[in-house]
Amino acid sequence: MYYFPYEEPVFRPPSEARSLILQITIGCSQNQCRFCGMYKMKHFRVRTVEEIAADIAAVPAAHRGYCQRVFLADGDALVYPQKGLLQILELLNESFPNLTRIGSYASPKSLTTKSVVELAALRERKLRILYFGLESGDAATLEKAAKGFAPERMLELCQNAQQAGMKLSVTGILGLAGRERSREHALATADWINRLSPEYFSLLTMFRRHNDDYYAMIEPLTNGEIIEEALMILEHLQPQRTILRSNHVSNILNLAGSYPKDREKLIAQARAALEEGRRHPQWYAEVPDYGEEYY
Repeated sequence: MYYFPYEEPVFRPPSEARSLILQITIGCSQNQCRFCGMYKMKHFRVRTVEEIAADIAAVPAAHRGYCQRVFLADGDALVYPQKGLLQILELLNESFPNLTRIGSYASPKSLTTKSVVELAALRERKLRILYFGLESGDAATLEKAAKGFAPERMLELCQNAQQAGMKLSVTGILGLAGRERSREHALATADWINRLSPEYFSLLTMFRRHNDDYYAMIEPLTNGEIIEEALMILEHLQPQRTILRSNHVSNILNLAGSYPKDREKLIAQARAALEEGRRHPQWYAEVPDYGEEYY
């Protein structure tokens, strides 16, 4: 149900499907990554607290008791100035009596704007989970993708969030490095996750959306090579109590489990998929054609 107009397109993590989405920023403050086309059609801006208060007030009183989760959009709402963000969180807590959790995307840039003390203050007001796009633990791949931050710096920023008590859901992208650095990308990404042990780690697969220039810079992986890369990550992952998901619509291989408990099961599933793929050489050698054209 829509209570107020959105500035489309609106993106959210799969786990926020039942959340009330509240746009406190428009677009992404970083919005330079060559591989990402999510917000290329938007100019970043911060909405006023008054605008956001009006959106919250538009939710009928009779419906407010049903709202248990809120997701703050757009691309990295955490960049919102601290004073205003605290006001917004207070309004949400006052307006929704059964609110249990607030979530937000967090770019590396937005995490540089918040100290551990400030993040802890946000968590006290129920901002409990941050969705962070690592993309790759390989510095060379990140540089080509114009992520703007080195893996070591991103690790420090995420450790600050953990120190503040935040849950982190980290994303890595299969195929991001292309064929040239597939191995380096897989091994470095697994190592980065091992060092952080986030609560969640999700894999999605490189796909086309306003990023043709980046595709021209890499040699895309085939279906089989993507499964090989996923298997390499799984075999080298050794985090503590991390839930793994590979369930985005772009993914060839659907995986769900927890590390370390399900490690061997997940590896066995990937190996079985690889064996099955090799039985179909034409499919194995094809480059995935999934794309999103609407936005």
